Amino acid sequence: MDQRVKPSPHEIRRARTENPKMRERDLSAQLGISEAELLAAHCGHGVVRIEAQVRTVLEGLRGVGEVMALTRNESAVHEKVGVYDKISIGEHSGVVLNRDIDLRIFPKVWAHGFAVEKRNGDEVRHSLQFFDSAGYAVHKVHLRNASNLYAYHKLVEELQAAGQDPAIDIEPAAVAAAEPADEASVAVEDLRERWGSLTDVHQFFGMLRSLKIGRLQAMRMVGPDYAWRVDNDAVAALMHHAAAETLPIMCFVGNHGCIQIHSGPISTVKPMGPWLNVMDETFHLHLRLDQIAEAWGVRKPTRDGFVTSIEAYDTQGRMIIQFFGERHEGEMERDDWRFLAENLPKVPVPVPA
Repeated sequence: MDQRVKPSPHEIRRARTENPKMRERDLSAQLGISEAELLAAHCGHGVVRIEAQVRTVLEGLRGVGEVMALTRNESAVHEKVGVYDKISIGEHSGVVLNRDIDLRIFPKVWAHGFAVEKRNGDEVRHSLQFFDSAGYAVHKVHLRNASNLYAYHKLVEELQAAGQDPAIDIEPAAVAAAEPADEASVAVEDLRERWGSLTDVHQFFGMLRSLKIGRLQAMRMVGPDYAWRVDNDAVAALMHHAAAETLPIMCFVGNHGCIQIHSGPISTVKPMGPWLNVMDETFHLHLRLDQIAEAWGVRKPTRDGFVTSIEAYDTQGRMIIQFFGERHEGEMERDDWRFLAENLPKVPVPVPA
């Protein structure tokens, strides 16, 4: 939206008052602004702008204790209850490696931060919310009844930005690169040789980068022994089956600034309109099934044998969600997970000549 026609901070706050139950994400879209701009307009009105210093944030969250971590993209929301611990942060990436809160973080993407206080009658809810340079949410932390409020306020005070202006400068959202249309630029034999030589799932991205090839493009080319298209409804079938069989899985949801992982079984899977929801005690997942454009089964060789994933993508080729069977480094893949992944309904895909 043109900068000249964006609502003023006063107009934004008035719209919030007039729509008290509307989600911030939906209200900001209605106003033609980013979610970060919506929060910035409330600085001094229950919102404090904080520095998005990832190391300080994560280290400070240790003392806050039990919280709910939330990471989302356009089509999936991943919520986990736990504590921030086992933290390691480098210049380009960081990890929080608990079983409950398990994150992969890309600090350079985190541009704006806010401490948010939301009142509902006598109840006061506190959260830390972080956004990229375009104002898109990358990660949020919501306090719970068991959280240490003193440690939270101490962390907010440490991170508080010098400026609390209700306007914020954001950059235009980056346009996602489209999947290459010309699949002849990479030889299938070269792709298959490199794919077959993988010894760790984390080498996959480097292989794609060296070949200058998109993820979906590679899967469409490599052949059904390594990647096969499954019916879009297979993702829901997978979740229902995993719940029925108490099959421990790993569920990844992320964006370009943070990836959040659940490990373990799921139990309560409920559809609601276009959403399929996991509503367990310490794990909530909300997935827009109608926004899945393609779903794939993917098989990668590792030192511990093949590792199989089920992956869903939107119409722009962006990954929505990824599932694995739960495993640890040095362990073989679970037979029951592999059987489930390999027996989901397939969609025939012609193998390139």
